[in-house]
Amino acid sequence: MCDVCGCAAGGTQTAAVDGRVMAHVQDVAVVERLLAQNDAVAAHNRAHIEQHGVLAINLMSAPGAGKTALLEATIETLRREFRFGVIEGDLETENDAARIRRHHVPAVQITTGSACHLDAEMVHEALHELPLDELDILFIENVGNLVCPAAFALGAHRNVTLLSVTEGDDKPQKYPVMFRASDLVLITKADLLPHMDDFDPARAEAAIRQLATTAPVFTVSARRHTGLKPWADWLRAELDAVRAGRAVAA
Repeated sequence: MCDVCGCAAGGTQTAAVDGRVMAHVQDVAVVERLLAQNDAVAAHNRAHIEQHGVLAINLMSAPGAGKTALLEATIETLRREFRFGVIEGDLETENDAARIRRHHVPAVQITTGSACHLDAEMVHEALHELPLDELDILFIENVGNLVCPAAFALGAHRNVTLLSVTEGDDKPQKYPVMFRASDLVLITKADLLPHMDDFDPARAEAAIRQLATTAPVFTVSARRHTGLKPWADWLRAELDAVRAGRAVAA
Protein backbone atom coordinates (compact mmCIF):
# COMPACT_ATOMS: atom_id res chain seq x y z
CA MET A 1 0.00 0.00 0.00
CA CYS A 2 1.04 3.64 -0.09
CA ASP A 3 1.62 6.40 2.42
CA VAL A 4 -0.21 8.94 0.26
CA CYS A 5 -3.77 7.97 1.22
CA GLY A 6 -3.16 6.79 4.76
CA CYS A 7 -3.54 3.07 4.06
CA ALA A 8 0.00 2.43 5.26
CA ALA A 9 0.03 4.85 8.15
CA GLY A 10 -2.62 6.92 9.87
CA GLY A 11 -6.34 6.42 9.86
CA THR A 12 -8.42 4.01 11.90
CA GLN A 13 -7.69 0.37 11.23
CA THR A 14 -9.59 -2.68 12.47
CA ALA A 15 -8.49 -6.23 11.69
CA ALA A 16 -9.39 -9.72 12.77
CA VAL A 17 -6.79 -12.42 13.45
CA ASP A 18 -8.17 -15.96 13.83
CA GLY A 19 -11.57 -14.44 14.53
CA ARG A 20 -10.28 -12.04 17.20
CA VAL A 21 -10.94 -8.38 16.42
CA MET A 22 -7.77 -6.31 16.70
CA ALA A 23 -8.39 -2.55 16.72
CA HIS A 24 -5.60 -0.12 15.95
CA VAL A 25 -6.89 3.45 16.25
CA GLN A 26 -4.79 6.38 15.10
CA ASP A 27 -5.44 10.02 14.34
CA VAL A 28 -7.85 10.23 11.40
CA ALA A 29 -7.86 14.01 11.04
CA VAL A 30 -5.19 14.08 8.31
CA VAL A 31 -6.97 11.43 6.25
CA GLU A 32 -10.33 13.19 6.63
CA ARG A 33 -8.85 16.48 5.43
CA LEU A 34 -7.21 14.70 2.51
CA LEU A 35 -10.51 13.13 1.44
CA ALA A 36 -12.42 16.39 1.80
CA GLN A 37 -9.88 18.21 -0.35
CA ASN A 38 -9.99 15.40 -2.90
CA ASP A 39 -13.80 15.55 -3.07
CA ALA A 40 -13.68 19.27 -3.80
CA VAL A 41 -11.28 18.76 -6.72
CA ALA A 42 -13.38 15.83 -7.96
CA ALA A 43 -16.46 18.06 -8.08
CA HIS A 44 -14.49 20.58 -10.12
CA ASN A 45 -13.34 17.81 -12.50
CA ARG A 46 -16.89 16.60 -12.96
CA ALA A 47 -18.19 20.08 -13.76
CA HIS A 48 -15.35 20.60 -16.25
CA ILE A 49 -16.07 17.26 -17.95
CA GLU A 50 -19.81 17.92 -18.13
CA GLN A 51 -19.26 21.30 -19.78
CA HIS A 52 -18.09 19.30 -22.79
CA GLY A 53 -20.93 16.74 -22.67
CA VAL A 54 -18.49 13.92 -21.98
CA LEU A 55 -19.24 10.72 -20.05
CA ALA A 56 -16.42 9.83 -17.62
CA ILE A 57 -15.93 6.22 -16.46
CA ASN A 58 -13.58 5.20 -13.64
CA LEU A 59 -12.31 1.67 -14.38
CA MET A 60 -11.07 -0.25 -11.33
CA SER A 61 -9.81 -3.79 -10.75
CA ALA A 62 -7.02 -5.91 -9.35
CA PRO A 63 -3.80 -5.91 -11.43
CA GLY A 64 -4.10 -8.00 -14.57
CA ALA A 65 -7.89 -8.15 -14.73
CA GLY A 66 -7.84 -6.83 -18.30
CA LYS A 67 -8.73 -3.14 -18.06
CA THR A 68 -6.53 -2.06 -20.97
CA ALA A 69 -7.60 -5.04 -23.08
CA LEU A 70 -11.24 -4.12 -22.44
CA LEU A 71 -10.54 -0.55 -23.55
CA GLU A 72 -8.89 -1.76 -26.74
CA ALA A 73 -11.83 -4.06 -27.55
CA THR A 74 -14.30 -1.27 -26.76
CA ILE A 75 -12.47 1.21 -28.97
CA GLU A 76 -12.28 -1.27 -31.86
CA THR A 77 -15.98 -2.14 -31.55
CA LEU A 78 -17.40 1.37 -31.09
CA ARG A 79 -14.92 3.71 -32.75
CA ARG A 80 -17.38 4.58 -35.56
CA GLU A 81 -19.97 5.62 -32.99
CA PHE A 82 -18.00 7.31 -30.19
CA ARG A 83 -14.89 9.42 -29.79
CA PHE A 84 -12.79 8.14 -26.91
CA GLY A 85 -10.12 9.54 -24.63
CA VAL A 86 -8.21 7.67 -21.94
CA ILE A 87 -6.33 8.55 -18.76
CA GLU A 88 -4.05 5.71 -17.68
CA GLY A 89 -2.82 5.20 -14.12
CA ASP A 90 0.16 3.03 -13.16
CA LEU A 91 3.02 3.24 -10.70
CA GLU A 92 5.55 3.30 -13.56
CA THR A 93 5.88 3.09 -17.39
CA GLU A 94 3.78 4.42 -20.26
CA ASN A 95 3.02 0.93 -21.56
CA ASP A 96 -0.76 1.14 -21.31
CA ALA A 97 -1.04 4.63 -22.77
CA ALA A 98 1.14 3.50 -25.69
CA ARG A 99 -1.26 0.61 -26.32
CA ILE A 100 -4.22 2.99 -26.44
CA ARG A 101 -2.45 5.49 -28.71
CA ARG A 102 -1.87 2.73 -31.25
CA HIS A 103 -5.63 2.86 -31.80
CA HIS A 104 -5.35 6.60 -32.64
CA VAL A 105 -7.05 7.54 -29.37
CA PRO A 106 -5.64 10.35 -27.19
CA ALA A 107 -4.22 8.94 -23.96
CA VAL A 108 -2.49 10.57 -21.00
CA GLN A 109 -0.34 8.41 -18.73
CA ILE A 110 -0.20 9.20 -15.01
CA THR A 111 2.68 7.51 -13.20
CA THR A 112 1.97 7.65 -9.48
CA GLY A 113 5.34 6.50 -8.15
CA SER A 114 4.33 4.93 -4.84
CA ALA A 115 0.61 5.82 -4.72
CA CYS A 116 -1.68 2.80 -5.09
CA HIS A 117 -4.55 4.79 -6.64
CA LEU A 118 -5.35 7.87 -8.69
CA ASP A 119 -6.72 10.95 -6.97
CA ALA A 120 -8.72 13.91 -8.22
CA GLU A 121 -5.73 16.26 -8.47
CA MET A 122 -3.85 13.83 -10.73
CA VAL A 123 -6.91 13.55 -12.97
CA HIS A 124 -7.32 17.34 -12.95
CA GLU A 125 -3.84 17.78 -14.39
CA ALA A 126 -4.43 15.09 -17.01
CA LEU A 127 -7.74 16.61 -18.14
CA HIS A 128 -5.93 19.71 -19.38
CA GLU A 129 -3.90 17.52 -21.75
CA LEU A 130 -6.97 16.04 -23.45
CA PRO A 131 -9.16 17.57 -26.19
CA LEU A 132 -12.42 17.20 -24.23
CA ASP A 133 -14.42 19.08 -26.85
CA GLU A 134 -13.53 16.30 -29.31
CA LEU A 135 -14.57 13.39 -27.03
CA ASP A 136 -17.76 11.53 -26.17
CA ILE A 137 -16.47 9.07 -23.56
CA LEU A 138 -13.48 9.43 -21.25
CA PHE A 139 -12.13 6.30 -19.57
CA ILE A 140 -9.98 6.70 -16.46
CA GLU A 141 -8.06 3.47 -15.91
CA ASN A 142 -7.20 3.46 -12.23
CA VAL A 143 -4.16 1.79 -10.67
CA GLY A 144 -4.63 -1.97 -10.27
CA ASN A 145 -5.81 -2.29 -6.66
CA LEU A 146 -9.06 -3.52 -5.08
CA VAL A 147 -8.80 -1.31 -1.98
CA CYS A 148 -7.81 2.37 -2.14
CA PRO A 149 -9.29 3.44 -5.52
CA ALA A 150 -12.77 2.90 -4.07
CA ALA A 151 -12.18 5.66 -1.50
CA PHE A 152 -11.04 8.46 -3.84
CA ALA A 153 -13.56 10.25 -6.05
CA LEU A 154 -12.11 11.42 -9.36
CA GLY A 155 -15.05 13.30 -10.87
CA ALA A 156 -16.25 10.35 -12.95
CA HIS A 157 -19.93 9.71 -13.55
CA ARG A 158 -19.68 5.97 -13.04
CA ASN A 159 -17.41 3.42 -11.33
CA VAL A 160 -16.92 0.17 -13.23
CA THR A 161 -15.10 -2.73 -11.57
CA LEU A 162 -13.60 -5.64 -13.48
CA LEU A 163 -13.49 -9.12 -11.95
CA SER A 164 -11.37 -11.59 -13.90
CA VAL A 165 -12.30 -15.26 -13.94
CA THR A 166 -8.70 -15.98 -12.94
CA GLU A 167 -9.16 -14.20 -9.60
CA GLY A 168 -11.84 -16.33 -7.95
CA ASP A 169 -15.57 -15.75 -7.63
CA ASP A 170 -15.28 -14.84 -3.92
CA LYS A 171 -13.50 -11.52 -4.56
CA PRO A 172 -16.65 -9.45 -3.85
CA GLN A 173 -16.81 -11.01 -0.38
CA LYS A 174 -13.14 -10.28 0.27
CA TYR A 175 -13.22 -6.68 -1.06
CA PRO A 176 -16.78 -5.48 -0.33
CA VAL A 177 -15.98 -1.74 -0.31
CA MET A 178 -14.81 -1.82 -3.93
CA PHE A 179 -17.82 -3.75 -5.18
CA ARG A 180 -20.31 -1.66 -3.20
CA ALA A 181 -18.82 1.43 -4.87
CA SER A 182 -19.39 -0.06 -8.33
CA ASP A 183 -22.15 1.03 -10.69
CA LEU A 184 -21.37 -1.89 -12.99
CA VAL A 185 -19.30 -5.08 -12.64
CA LEU A 186 -17.72 -6.76 -15.65
CA ILE A 187 -16.62 -10.38 -15.34
CA THR A 188 -13.67 -10.45 -17.73
CA LYS A 189 -11.58 -13.06 -19.56
CA ALA A 190 -14.68 -15.17 -20.10
CA ASP A 191 -12.86 -17.08 -22.86
CA LEU A 192 -10.94 -18.80 -20.03
CA LEU A 193 -14.09 -20.10 -18.29
CA PRO A 194 -13.84 -23.56 -19.90
CA HIS A 195 -10.44 -23.91 -18.23
CA MET A 196 -11.39 -22.37 -14.85
CA ASP A 197 -13.77 -24.87 -13.27
CA ASP A 198 -13.44 -23.12 -9.88
CA PHE A 199 -15.00 -19.87 -11.14
CA ASP A 200 -18.76 -19.66 -11.48
CA PRO A 201 -20.21 -16.35 -12.80
CA ALA A 202 -23.47 -17.09 -10.97
CA ARG A 203 -21.61 -17.47 -7.66
CA ALA A 204 -19.75 -14.22 -8.33
CA GLU A 205 -22.99 -12.37 -9.00
CA ALA A 206 -24.58 -13.89 -5.90
CA ALA A 207 -21.65 -12.60 -3.84
CA ILE A 208 -22.21 -9.14 -5.32
CA ARG A 209 -25.92 -9.24 -4.52
CA GLN A 210 -25.11 -10.14 -0.90
CA LEU A 211 -23.57 -6.67 -0.66
CA ALA A 212 -27.04 -5.18 -1.24
CA THR A 213 -26.08 -3.65 -4.58
CA THR A 214 -28.19 -3.76 -7.73
CA ALA A 215 -25.27 -2.94 -10.05
CA PRO A 216 -25.56 -4.81 -13.36
CA VAL A 217 -23.14 -7.68 -13.93
CA PHE A 218 -22.00 -8.51 -17.48
CA THR A 219 -19.66 -11.28 -18.62
CA VAL A 220 -17.26 -10.33 -21.43
CA SER A 221 -14.20 -11.47 -23.29
CA ALA A 222 -12.04 -8.70 -24.70
CA ARG A 223 -9.91 -11.22 -26.55
CA ARG A 224 -12.87 -12.81 -28.35
CA HIS A 225 -14.96 -9.61 -28.47
CA THR A 226 -17.88 -11.51 -26.94
CA GLY A 227 -20.43 -10.13 -24.51
CA LEU A 228 -19.66 -6.55 -25.52
CA LYS A 229 -23.19 -5.62 -26.66
CA PRO A 230 -24.66 -5.16 -23.13
CA TRP A 231 -21.57 -3.13 -22.24
CA ALA A 232 -22.00 -0.95 -25.33
CA ASP A 233 -25.72 -0.47 -24.64
CA TRP A 234 -24.91 0.55 -21.06
CA LEU A 235 -22.38 3.13 -22.28
CA ARG A 236 -24.93 4.57 -24.73
CA ALA A 237 -27.53 4.94 -21.98
CA GLU A 238 -25.06 6.57 -19.59
CA LEU A 239 -23.87 9.04 -22.23
CA ASP A 240 -27.49 9.94 -23.02
CA ALA A 241 -28.07 10.55 -19.29
CA VAL A 242 -25.08 12.90 -19.08
CA ARG A 243 -26.18 14.90 -22.10
CA ALA A 244 -29.74 15.08 -20.81
CA GLY A 245 -28.52 16.32 -17.42
CA ARG A 246 -29.74 13.20 -15.61
CA ALA A 247 -26.35 11.78 -14.55
CA VAL A 248 -25.56 11.35 -10.85
CA ALA A 249 -22.13 11.20 -9.25
CA ALA A 250 -20.27 7.91 -8.99
